[in-house]
Amino acid sequence: MSLLDDVADRPLVPLPRQPEGVPWPTEEWPAGDDPTDGRLAPLLDSVMDPDSGHGRTRAVVVVQGGRLVAERYGDRTDAWGEVTGDPVDATTPLLSWSMAKSMLHAVVGMLVDEGRLHPDEPAPVPQWGEGDPRAAITLEHLLAMRDGLDFAEDYAPDDEAGAVSHVIEMLFGSGASDVAGFAASRPLAHDPGTVFNYSSGTSNIVSGIVARTLGGEAPSRRLLHERLFDPIGMRSADPRFDEAGTWVASSYLWATARDMARFGYLYLRDGVWDGARLLPEGWVDHGRRPRSIDPVDGRLYGAQWWVVGDDLGTFWANGYEGQSILVCPGLDLVVVRLGKSTAECYPALIAWRAAVVDAFRP
Repeated sequence: MSLLDDVADRPLVPLPRQPEGVPWPTEEWPAGDDPTDGRLAPLLDSVMDPDSGHGRTRAVVVVQGGRLVAERYGDRTDAWGEVTGDPVDATTPLLSWSMAKSMLHAVVGMLVDEGRLHPDEPAPVPQWGEGDPRAAITLEHLLAMRDGLDFAEDYAPDDEAGAVSHVIEMLFGSGASDVAGFAASRPLAHDPGTVFNYSSGTSNIVSGIVARTLGGEAPSRRLLHERLFDPIGMRSADPRFDEAGTWVASSYLWATARDMARFGYLYLRDGVWDGARLLPEGWVDHGRRPRSIDPVDGRLYGAQWWVVGDDLGTFWANGYEGQSILVCPGLDLVVVRLGKSTAECYPALIAWRAAVVDAFRP
């Protein structure tokens, strides 16, 4: 039995409710003591050390039982990892990279709940008209990264070998003015629903669907702030849009580490915030239920969320250069790590996140 089969057969770990007497962190995170008997502190020391193999960590926030139990901040760094500018602190907005995909999942859930989008129906993409084989791609295929489109997610292509990077061309080249249109123009490489292929282009196609459904950039911004960011106190959130009016939800949202933790906390609480249901019932489960295994590194994937596959039901938003919002239902835990790490550091970061989770086990 494969890891995917094993995890998919397990019932999902229940999402914990807000602890009695703990205020919601809409304005401020309530503070709490480190409950790990000293096991957490050396892990924080390690990840903040730029010589530890984790890369440069800019921010770590740890929330357990609804309380902020630890946070650390580092330095700003430039594109090459050199320290520059003022130190990072709790008020510094930092780039999400692909963690924005998980926030896009939340927005799609709201529109599904209203009956404006339908996961199992063909995705409403203008380029995929009648007779186009891509017209068989459903919104669910897109959310699960099983659309079958030919898209290379390669941030360091081997130019000498003639490798192509569709993600770089989309974000920084000819596709930057209309990321959804660029991605939707890619041909099929596989029948829809048959093959997992992690693709920032796929998320931007979904974001384009959202933009068209809502009527463009202004109503998209309004929904993001009025129905997602503002209700949970995510005041620093700054989503970036392209010239076509589409949120570049594959990659571009700035927010503080504490606000990133607020988003993770919304998913830990099953889409409910301070008595109000912001996401439809079952939508968090939709994101965290594993559907695929990445053939590149063996990691599990749900729908715009990665899945750890442990006994605690841990799932996580993952971004380029080591960004992560880890949500652990079994321990009522959220861990945010933001920084700048090369791909060679990723195994160390995976091990670090697992060690942090283990530190909170009874």
